[in-house]
Amino acid sequence: MSTALQPPVPRPARVGYATCRGVEDVEAMPVLAAFARRGVSAEAVCWNDPAVDWAGYDLVLVRSVWDYVQCRPEFLAWARRVSALTRLANPARVLERNTDKAYLRGLAAAGLPVVPTLWVGPGDPPDAVAAADWPELVVKPTVSSGARDTVRSADRAEALAHVAALTAAGRTAMVQPYLTMVEDEGETSLLYLGGEFSHAVRRGPMLGGGFADVAREPAADQLALAERVLAVAAEPGELLYSRVDLVRLADGTPALIELELTEPRLFLDLCPDGPDRLAAAACALLPRPVAGR
Repeated sequence: MSTALQPPVPRPARVGYATCRGVEDVEAMPVLAAFARRGVSAEAVCWNDPAVDWAGYDLVLVRSVWDYVQCRPEFLAWARRVSALTRLANPARVLERNTDKAYLRGLAAAGLPVVPTLWVGPGDPPDAVAAADWPELVVKPTVSSGARDTVRSADRAEALAHVAALTAAGRTAMVQPYLTMVEDEGETSLLYLGGEFSHAVRRGPMLGGGFADVAREPAADQLALAERVLAVAAEPGELLYSRVDLVRLADGTPALIELELTEPRLFLDLCPDGPDRLAAAACALLPRPVAGR
């Protein structure tokens, strides 16, 4: 009988789908099923669950980690720790840049059209905000998600009071004009998976009345701007997923309102093969072959 050592039996690749407690992530189950169709074992796990063995995954996919805004330092420490154990997508360095909306300042400085923004940090005078001639203001902290801690107001006193409350809490406030054209045009979100354009969505305004999100064919100028934004914001091959949110200014030109690289909804339900596209792009990051450990 041969006593030669047998090679280890390959095991299915394992993917952790990072989420958080108490959320309804409608994209999770379709994406997990898409991985299963490819012979990949994928499961949803809470990013801050101390019992999770992150080293046991070949890839950790950062998805619905929507509670990070209350504990950004801890979240970034987790991302760096997981990156030392396995592959994280998007990478920790991307999450660190993207979880503070001050990244918009850098993109504007690089010559990209960004929605006009005033920045007020702790200790900064709010004079510029008081003098802004925009009919309505939107005030929000630079670390936030959705419309959390966001105020829309035509009352300067109310807007300034919110700026003061944010800065008193040690947060940086960003002040932008409310763009009425979003009530007709909406925002256009362009979704990229594996570095390639996948689909686009027309989104209703988050502040005030809106309309249903629907699939949309982006205009040539929107697609061109999204490509420019991503070329400046990331290295080639750095991003597994990205969402570029654009609006049109009063003169009709597109401008960036947000670049979502951390935990955006990808609107996979509005793309017929969206979950499969994401799973396929993620599988391209997996090591081959994957042997048992």
